[in-house]
Amino acid sequence: MLLLSFGLFSQGTPVPATNDTETVETTDMTIEDLTGEEAAMDDGEKTGTMWEFGIRPSYMWIGGDVDAGSDFGVGIHLRKSLDHLFSLRFDGLYGNSNGENENSTRRFENNLISGTGFVVVSLNNFRFKGDIRKTNIYAMVGAGANFFETEYQEPGNTWQEGRNPILDREFSAHAAGGAGIAFRLSPRVNIGFEYQALVPFGNRADLLDGYNENTDPTLGGNFRDVQNVGSINLNFNIGNRAKKSEPSYWVNAFSPIRDEINRVDARVDDATRDSDGDGVVDAIDQEANTPAGVPVDTKGRVLDSDKDGVPDYKDLEPFFPPRAGEQVDANGVVINRNDKPITEDRVQEMIDASIARMQAGNQGGTTRVTTDRGEVYLPMIYFPLNQSTIKYSDYGTLSSVARVLQGNAGMRLVIRGYTDRTGSAANNEVLSYRRAKAVVDHLVTQHGIERSRLVLQYRGEENAIVPLDKSYVNRRVEFLTADDNASEDAAPAGAGSGRGY
Repeated sequence: MLLLSFGLFSQGTPVPATNDTETVETTDMTIEDLTGEEAAMDDGEKTGTMWEFGIRPSYMWIGGDVDAGSDFGVGIHLRKSLDHLFSLRFDGLYGNSNGENENSTRRFENNLISGTGFVVVSLNNFRFKGDIRKTNIYAMVGAGANFFETEYQEPGNTWQEGRNPILDREFSAHAAGGAGIAFRLSPRVNIGFEYQALVPFGNRADLLDGYNENTDPTLGGNFRDVQNVGSINLNFNIGNRAKKSEPSYWVNAFSPIRDEINRVDARVDDATRDSDGDGVVDAIDQEANTPAGVPVDTKGRVLDSDKDGVPDYKDLEPFFPPRAGEQVDANGVVINRNDKPITEDRVQEMIDASIARMQAGNQGGTTRVTTDRGEVYLPMIYFPLNQSTIKYSDYGTLSSVARVLQGNAGMRLVIRGYTDRTGSAANNEVLSYRRAKAVVDHLVTQHGIERSRLVLQYRGEENAIVPLDKSYVNRRVEFLTADDNASEDAAPAGAGSGRGY
């Protein structure tokens, strides 16, 4: 039993593989022992655990050659947790036992003093769930020494008080085992119930009750008497709570690891927190309270594309920088334009500027359309894979298109959507239709363009600009001149659901 217990002890607590004596570095704390015995945490500098001191009023009886009676004793112990499963316990026991056969031919009174060292295993701490245990179910094995004195009735004689033979006290070794359950009342106090069995060794192994199989008290028999002890335990955790934590057998073995993971997660959350939801973490956000949905640069600052002092989300002309001598109002609109009304050259200048900005962002590509004042170039709108939502970065481009329409009252445009070559042909038709419809709806609702001036068309993957399946350039909406015969394409089947690319 001892070899088995020490074999189990050497295996340690079944936690994920770590070197318990090795320092593990985290974001801003050090853990010297993941079992909780030697941990220096942020929430306190507790090193080690408290000792448990117990007092055990006991009921004692001997299993031997004589019918057992019962008597009482008292025990004390000190228990020290090694980790969440194993602990060491040192017991002292003093008490009496007696017994008498029904025919009164044998009778004894035993007085015993013993000391035992136990290895204790907390059986209910193999579970992963929970945190602080309310109960501690344990088993223990150990060995020790005892001194006992037994007064016994001499065979063939009657019991004579004070005149019976006595086995004097002698040192004897014993093995011991037991089990118990304790209930936690507070961080300092717990109560429990326990059973122990002490099995003596040597030539006195069968003489706890004064008799052996040969009825000769001087000869040892093959049968061993067993000292049985049932106890009620009143236990106290002793130590400075500011420096020592509860014994580890009251704590889930995985709680320290779980708590450390939670601490690291909290620090990761702090490091990646984006309070205003602009896509830039607080640590580098130079404008921490930008309104929701407002486009910002890589430092979290609200975009002002035309550098007129009015942010894009408030600017009605976000991509028209004022020229020398011009001023803008609170809406970003130039109030003292150098060219009134707007000229074809100015329109072309604004379109060229938008095209240049798109090309600088790897979004090159234009289409040529005919206006009342001649031909101009309008930029294409591009979409991410499997999406038909217009990006904020394209709002300025569509504003430019709207201004061309507003400046040419008789002009009609074909709005034509395309996809790349991934996905099925049917799904791609649905997606190209949605992209064209998103642009039409934006021009109508955001810029007041009459719906009758916009002709919605869509094409599938057969009209790719470049022969690549997932080319960004192919996922586009183009603006084309609508002649007198231009007509809208009917919505494809499944235009209200499904997938495309």
